[in-house]
Amino acid sequence: MLSRTAENLFWIARYIERAETMARLLEVGARIALMPQAGHGYRNEWESLLRASGTASGFALKYGDPVQRNIESFLFFDRDNPSSVASCLERARENGRIVRTALTTQVWDALNTAFQEMRGLERVPRSELELSRLTEWTLRHTAMLRGAIDASLLRNDGYEYLGLGFALERADNTARLLDVKYYVLLPRVDFVGSGLDNYQWQTLLRALSSHRAFHWAYGGEITAGKIAHFLILNRQSPRSLVTATGAAVTHLDGLARAYGRAGPVQTRARALHEALEKTTVEEVFEEGLHEFLTRFVRDVSGLAVMVQASYLSGEAR
Repeated sequence: MLSRTAENLFWIARYIERAETMARLLEVGARIALMPQAGHGYRNEWESLLRASGTASGFALKYGDPVQRNIESFLFFDRDNPSSVASCLERARENGRIVRTALTTQVWDALNTAFQEMRGLERVPRSELELSRLTEWTLRHTAMLRGAIDASLLRNDGYEYLGLGFALERADNTARLLDVKYYVLLPRVDFVGSGLDNYQWQTLLRALSSHRAFHWAYGGEITAGKIAHFLILNRQSPRSLVTATGAAVTHLDGLARAYGRAGPVQTRARALHEALEKTTVEEVFEEGLHEFLTRFVRDVSGLAVMVQASYLSGEAR
C-alpha cells in the first residue's frame, strides 16, 4: 500500500475517534454542571474540558472567557478548532474521498452521511439544538462508522492502519477524559471521597458509556481506585489504556507480518503496553494521577511520531 494511502486511512480513524471524544467531553461538562456548586474550585468544569482536550489556548484567542455556550460551539461546530466535531468529520470525510477505492461502499456511505448531516445541523439555529441531541448524534454516527469498518473491510494492511489510528487516538483520548477529573478540582481536600467527588467519577463512567460495564466488573461501592483501575489497567474494559495499547501492538504486529519485517515502532509499542500491564493502581496514585496521565499522553504521542516515520510519509491531515 502507498504510504499516502496508509496515512489517509490512519487519519480517518483518528478523526472519527476524536470527534467521539469531543462529544463525550461535552457530555462530561454538561453532567458535572448539573451538580450544585459546593464552593469555588480553582477551575470550573467547562474550562477543564478545554484544558484536558488541549484546546484552551485556541479558545482563549478567539473567545476569551470560558462561557458554556461558547465552549459548546467551539468543541462541536467551530471550524477554527481543528479538534471540533465538525472539523474532525470534515477531515475524515476528505481523507476518505481521497482513498475512496480503499473503502467499501458501506464505510463511505456512513462517512459521507455523517458529513452531510453535520452540514444540516450547522444550518439549524444554535438556540434550537440541545447539547444532548448533538452528543447523541455524534456517538451514533461514530458507532455506525466503526461498525461498517469492522463488518465490511478486508483484513489487510489498510484495515491495520485504521485499527492503529483508532487505538492510538483512543489511548490518548481516554487519558485526557480521565484528566478532566484533575482539572475539576474540589473546593477543599475534605471533599475527596464525598458525594461530589463520587458523582464526578460516575460522570466519567457514564460519558464513556462504561457505567454498567464497571458495575459488572466490580460491583459494590464506586471508588476512585476502582474507576482508575477500570479505565487504565483493566484488560476487559474496552476503553482502558491497557486495552488501547494492546490493540496498537496487535495492529502493528499485523503490519509487520504483512510487510515481512518489524522495527523499533513495534518494540516501542510493546514496551508501553507491557509497562501498563505491570503497573498497579497504587503506583498510579503514588505518582499522581495527573502526572501519570500526562506522561502517558506524551508516550503515546511519541509512538505516533514513530508510526509516522516508519510507515507514513504523505501530508494528509
